[in-house]
Amino acid sequence: MDVQLNLVAAWIGFLAGVVSGIVPGLLFHGEEWMGGYGSWRRRLTRLGHISFFGIGFLNLAFVLTVRSLGLKGGLALASGLFVTGAVSMPLLCYLSAWKKPFRHLFFIPVVSLAGAIAITLWKIGQS
Repeated sequence: MDVQLNLVAAWIGFLAGVVSGIVPGLLFHGEEWMGGYGSWRRRLTRLGHISFFGIGFLNLAFVLTVRSLGLKGGLALASGLFVTGAVSMPLLCYLSAWKKPFRHLFFIPVVSLAGAIAITLWKIGQS
């Protein structure tokens, strides 16, 4: 199984996490920036920023697991679901910070990542 896409997704996620933290990192000291520390917009923006890193690490863990255990076949769906989660989670965080109704779409990254993890665990159990 070639997991090159997941490796690239992991490193793009790390880069996006750094880049997406630049403006908030320069402005976070303002007490009322984006409505204050506890505001919906600021919380969702922080979640979007950190999700780049967190899901990047999930993609990297997937790559390392597949390669270290020599898992073959049956993981294409898991691979795609990890990438789907990597794209959709930060996107929905930022969209939800902009317009609250987007929050109703969070099932997309959650189901994608839960499915990817479950498939990976199932394949590990078969090895």
